[in-house]
Amino acid sequence: MNAPEIVRQLGRHAPFTVLGTASGIGLALLMAFLRIPRGTSEMLFWTFHPTHVVLSALVTTAMYRLNRRGGLVRTVLIGYVGSVGIATLSDSLIPFAGEWLLELPHRGFHLGFIEKWWLVNPLALAGIAIAYWWPHTRLPHAAHVFVSTWASLFHMTMAMGSRMTLATVPAVAVFLFLAVWLPCCTSDIVFPLMWRKQQLQQ
Repeated sequence: MNAPEIVRQLGRHAPFTVLGTASGIGLALLMAFLRIPRGTSEMLFWTFHPTHVVLSALVTTAMYRLNRRGGLVRTVLIGYVGSVGIATLSDSLIPFAGEWLLELPHRGFHLGFIEKWWLVNPLALAGIAIAYWWPHTRLPHAAHVFVSTWASLFHMTMAMGSRMTLATVPAVAVFLFLAVWLPCCTSDIVFPLMWRKQQLQQ
């Protein structure tokens, strides 16, 4: 995949990300208004992050399988790195950067594939297995964007604790967009097709 194609794909999927970000901001406003406790954000993060991983595994593996029939080991490696690795960047590392810049009181990043290895890793492998035998991408990408947005949001609201206010919402919106747009498009499109190009050149 060349640079103009990557830019085109990012442009095509930006509207999905904008909608996802809007949904996240709506949830953040509701949580600020209702003063939802930090524990609820933690529970929701550990619900949506594993869901994000399995959707990412489905799309990444399916994109690779539809464009190149690689071996099982290569497919599993691409599916795992493209889902767990990029979901960790999207759901934890980029939100943590926002938490650090905003000096949120409970900031910290959470490595789901280590902290809850018994949940995240089997779900990633299940997504890879499903896409290996039944590679489809149309429905999961839109779901992927929304679930990724919510996982990133709840990581940040978990860091806010009782300090979540309406004034923090604009900054959260910026980091939500960044946490979803590049990582999700990389996971779903750029990463699997990059391997296709490398194999075609061999």
